[in-house]
Amino acid sequence: AQTTRLGDVAFGKMEKVHAELFTLTYGALVAQLVKDVEDVEEVNKQLDKIGFSMGQRMIDEFLAKSGVSQRCSDFKETCDVIAKVGFKMFLGVAADVSNWNSDNTECSFTLGESPLTEFVELPEELT
Repeated sequence: AQTTRLGDVAFGKMEKVHAELFTLTYGALVAQLVKDVEDVEEVNKQLDKIGFSMGQRMIDEFLAKSGVSQRCSDFKETCDVIAKVGFKMFLGVAADVSNWNSDNTECSFTLGESPLTEFVELPEELT
């Protein structure tokens, strides 16, 4: 409950970019990569590199502006804070954490509603 509230507060403090502009830009980026590269595996590699770079910058922003002041006690708690505060802070939606491996060192973040896919149109053969 506290992390959800922190996510709402952090989202309220962030400068906003109009959601449609953001999703249209992302959609155009994905479409252009598919057009230029033509290999789905390579497109995914490029998106992964872009996402990693963005993630590094977002962590800095998260630490500076989220209002989370308490250290997380373990990886599960860290993932919960990222899901509830970080995703809310940057995308306006919280994520769910699932698919933990047996060592609790890997998991998946899933978005019920992803604003990133709203205007992404993939070629029919890739859907």
